[in-house]
Amino acid sequence: MDLLEYQAKSLFREIGIPVLPSQCIDHPRDLKQLDIPYPVVLKSQVPKGGRGRAGGIRTVENTIDAIATARAIFNLSILGKYPNVLLAESHYDAQQEFYLAVILDYSLKRPVLLGSCQGGIHVENVMAQMQRVVVKDDFSPFYARRLAFKMGLQGYLIESVSDIVQKMYQLLIQKDLDLVEINPLGVSASHEVMALDGKIAVNDHALGRQSELANLASSLTHTPQPADQPTDLQWTDSQGNIGILCNSPCLAAATLDLVYKAKGKPASCLIVDGYASWDVPSAASPVQQLQNALQQLTDTQNIQVVLVNILSNAAASEAVADVIASYLLSKGGQNAEISVVDYAQTPKTGKSNSRDSRNRRRRNLTSKSASRTDMPHLVIRLVNGKIDSSQNRLAALPVHWMDTLDQAVAQAISLARS
Repeated sequence: MDLLEYQAKSLFREIGIPVLPSQCIDHPRDLKQLDIPYPVVLKSQVPKGGRGRAGGIRTVENTIDAIATARAIFNLSILGKYPNVLLAESHYDAQQEFYLAVILDYSLKRPVLLGSCQGGIHVENVMAQMQRVVVKDDFSPFYARRLAFKMGLQGYLIESVSDIVQKMYQLLIQKDLDLVEINPLGVSASHEVMALDGKIAVNDHALGRQSELANLASSLTHTPQPADQPTDLQWTDSQGNIGILCNSPCLAAATLDLVYKAKGKPASCLIVDGYASWDVPSAASPVQQLQNALQQLTDTQNIQVVLVNILSNAAASEAVADVIASYLLSKGGQNAEISVVDYAQTPKTGKSNSRDSRNRRRRNLTSKSASRTDMPHLVIRLVNGKIDSSQNRLAALPVHWMDTLDQAVAQAISLARS
């Protein structure tokens, strides 16, 4: 169970993690009694990521603008969820932003500290600088300071950030949590640090021991998604012909933004949880989720291109590539007319865009069938990919190895238009 931001920050405040003055808003008219001076940031309170890109976080300068903006946010669906409450929070001028998290790694059976010197909504930048420290023995301040050093922090930031990491760890243990995340942790020009956003994942099995969390859980209406099914982002064009598959709401929102800006037409966008960007364990089967998502997108009649954009660590990238390869080869066994364009963060290993390959793809495009017997094009981008072991399996397919999202989006749109 994921807590709402205002609930997470309430726990932050109890443990001593600095948070901004804030006030919960149940109705736009409540803003007439706002105790916080303007400018104020209004935030949709839904247990979903990607709120900023979806328009669920906005800064307002006065009461009139605040009321109008609050009405819009209350009526804004984010991943199919409408907020019952908004958080009005003081505006904060951050000179730097960091990412911090403490998670319970079920594969290691140990807590893990995560930190990046890049924070905020740009997931790729955050992930590129991600550092991790496994807590192997009883926790001590050494682990938090080691993370700060690995993040490249210096001077006062070492003490400030390591102190917050210690409190995050303390909160994780005291409350039986699966995840405590601050993204971003803002640093002002006066060297003040502030948790500007927070996420807490509660271990459902611990609610019997945590009455405070049980009370918070009772205030949330939680309809669980079937464990083996991807989440539908629900921001799609019914006339579109591009399917999108990502592994986080923020990444999906960024991909959709680029596709729309390039005049592409998304038809469906799915999010799989199993290969989470921060190594957070999922209750769902990651293999089954990915297979089901690929099946759903490739079987949709109007989808001509599937754009896969996945951020993960090296081990997970290899597993993702293996699942995709197995799926494509299984479909290829049923039908030889498969056209694949594959992008990954791997050096180009050879030229597969030969004249024969292009001619084969052109013949595939002209093939006609009353039902969906051919595969749509797949444009696949994996970040942090160590997928050498899958290259031989994919060698029989026309595959291009590249690494940027811009190139993948451009290629997907080009194929969709052709």
